[in-house]
Amino acid sequence: MSGRTHARARPERMCVGCRERAAKGDLLRIVAIEDACVPDHRGTLPGRGAYVHPALVCLDLAVRRRAFPRALRRRGPLDTAEVRLALEVKQA
Repeated sequence: MSGRTHARARPERMCVGCRERAAKGDLLRIVAIEDACVPDHRGTLPGRGAYVHPALVCLDLAVRRRAFPRALRRRGPLDTAEVRLALEVKQA
């Protein structure tokens, strides 16, 4: 046997804020459009994506570590106001 299980595999991604692995469905995908980070709730926007837990703590860690430009392969800082607003609305 090849070591594969018959159960369906759940894809995992790493949160760019806290750097913990989690199921893809438990994380929020972020994409860069021009010079801004945009939340991709449906996971259908084109381009490279970065994943973060839907919590302000992880977003703050990612911003402080400058993880979004590195993960999205962009130069310079990216505006995360739209992502912050989406997370604040979700938590309220």
